[in-house]
Order: sequence, then structure tokens, then C-alpha cells
Amino acid sequence: MRNDPIKSSIKQFILEEFLPGERAEALTDDTPLVTEGVLDSIATLRLVSFLEKQFNVSLAAHEVDAEYLNTLPSIAALVRSKLR
Repeated sequence: MRNDPIKSSIKQFILEEFLPGERAEALTDDTPLVTEGVLDSIATLRLVSFLEKQFNVSLAAHEVDAEYLNTLPSIAALVRSKLR
């Protein structure tokens, strides 16, 4: 999935909101967002709000954790699962 518009949109949001000034190349598919502290609890809530508004989906409480939100591919997969 080289050109994944969902993942690209999420990456852009994270770069702008939580990593201002960081090069896009620094945020890779393997970058651990929750477990390495890029996303703290408030940032996670902001990300969830963005996902729900941007993609018109609803996330369950159990989906708002590192299992689902730790990497760009896992976040994109969660959104895709909600769009089905």
C-alpha cells in the first residue's frame, strides 16, 4: 500500500499537531507513537477526535490504546475496518 490516502492523512495530522518541524521521513511505519511517548493521553484523544471527524467513524473505548494506535499502519487498519 504505497499510496495509502488514509495513512497519509493520519501521518500529516500527527506531523502537524504533535511533531511540528519534524521531517516527514522521520515518521515511519515503524515509529511507535504511544509506547515511545509521541502520543500522550491528551494527544491520543485529539487523534481519536480527528479520526472520527475526518473519516466519519466511531471508535470504541477498547480501541483507544496502544494495540490499535501505536503505529501508522495499525491506525490506518483500524480506520479501514470501521469503513467496511
